[in-house]
Amino acid sequence: MRVISGKYRSLVLTGFAGREIRPTSDRVKESLFDILSGRVVSARVLDLFCGSGALGIECLSRGAAEAHFNDISKSSLGVLSANLKKLKNCPPYKVTCCDYSECLLRLCGKFDIVFIDPPYSSEAGLGALEGIARRSLLAEDGVAVYERDRAFAGEAEGLTLFDERKYGKTYLSFFKVSK
Repeated sequence: MRVISGKYRSLVLTGFAGREIRPTSDRVKESLFDILSGRVVSARVLDLFCGSGALGIECLSRGAAEAHFNDISKSSLGVLSANLKKLKNCPPYKVTCCDYSECLLRLCGKFDIVFIDPPYSSEAGLGALEGIARRSLLAEDGVAVYERDRAFAGEAEGLTLFDERKYGKTYLSFFKVSK
């Protein structure tokens, strides 16, 4: 796992031992950031199920103004901490350790980019989308990216699915604020 572009380009990130954690592959991450390229500079980013922090760190590397990392797993936050220590002259960031729903209740302001990447076996992603919409946490022209192992089916009240891409077994679903 590495940072693909920006000021931390080629930085090797600490990963997880074992197969229980599924980090976003470099191939999927590269495609994702090709899609988000015009949105990252000066963005306020939320990495809600952050794991190693690879997505939020990629945003910081590419010029995001700030990032908020959250995960309920203390071991994930240990890996995140090791990765954040590798960054020099890093933009502001915040780290919280709580359930996604509690995190969403505590947040203030709007985010330009929100990453939702819960364990594939979990249905927490839909709950996260609904919580983001209910609290109006996504900026008017912001994007929420939901990563999972199948296409998105259903609705997230207050948000509109505007794009979906498949990369091997990974689906990226892109949401914006409903008008």
